[in-house]
Amino acid sequence: MTIVVTTPTGHVGSRVTTLLTQAGERPTVLLRDRTRLDAALSELCDVVELDLGDADAVARATAGADALYWVDPPTTDDDPVAGHERMGTSAAHAVRTNAIPRVVLQSSVGAEARHGFGDIDGLARTEELLDATGAHVTHLRCGYFFTNLLMDVDQLTSGTLTTTLPLDQPLPWVDPRDIGDVAAARLLSTTWTGRTTQGVHGPADLSFDDVARILTDATGHTVVATRVTDEEVARELRGFGLTDAQVDAVLGMSRGLRGDFVPEDRRSALTTTPTTLAAWAHEHLRPVLRPGQDPAAAEPTGG
Repeated sequence: MTIVVTTPTGHVGSRVTTLLTQAGERPTVLLRDRTRLDAALSELCDVVELDLGDADAVARATAGADALYWVDPPTTDDDPVAGHERMGTSAAHAVRTNAIPRVVLQSSVGAEARHGFGDIDGLARTEELLDATGAHVTHLRCGYFFTNLLMDVDQLTSGTLTTTLPLDQPLPWVDPRDIGDVAAARLLSTTWTGRTTQGVHGPADLSFDDVARILTDATGHTVVATRVTDEEVARELRGFGLTDAQVDAVLGMSRGLRGDFVPEDRRSALTTTPTTLAAWAHEHLRPVLRPGQDPAAAEPTGG
């Protein structure tokens, strides 16, 4: 079985690649820089260096594939939604050219709305492009990544967790490694057909107030959730050099969630994954927020 994996060094892709090799497969992995891939893992894969936006190169690299795991990589496009469409077009071209039977797309909760979710609208467009190929496609509608918290370490160190969402609004939070587990299982299976969606929602829906409490319990470092305005976030993002379209793409995700949106894939045994935020935070955030502390000194009490 020939399985192709994109972004194999990412939080999800690295997990997918490892699991496939452990299952006895030799995946083909596509990435810009092969030196970023763990040397021991690269020996178990066929590695192809390319730009995922180069449609012809992707088509050549996926010739003979039985399954494709596709992730739209970040782009430098002024309009991130257009960047997603460009990458989705590349994926669809490869699927059509090589008649790849099965595709698993890393998508997001909110993509089913198709419009009004900022950056996620680009994933919605990629879903549509892949659906139009006629291949069997599963769209993984993932929740909010635990690892997004790693981008806010300075803020968390100061004891604050900010969001533009209502502090009591729950949403699915998920460990990317668990997404990798679901993706690998789908890639290895040949029994599913047609266009399917699967939510990957973590073990529980959490509000930002919930998250702050869990982080405090798990790390021993007090964190308080604080709501900020779209305008405050926009000023900060523009200060980092983002364009107006890029700022709108970021803020649009929260705007969509603040509405009356209900996920197409409801929480169920199928969409629920096991790793708790407390366990993840104890492993990944406690050493950062409480450097030098004995990890055994405080066990996580949040769930």
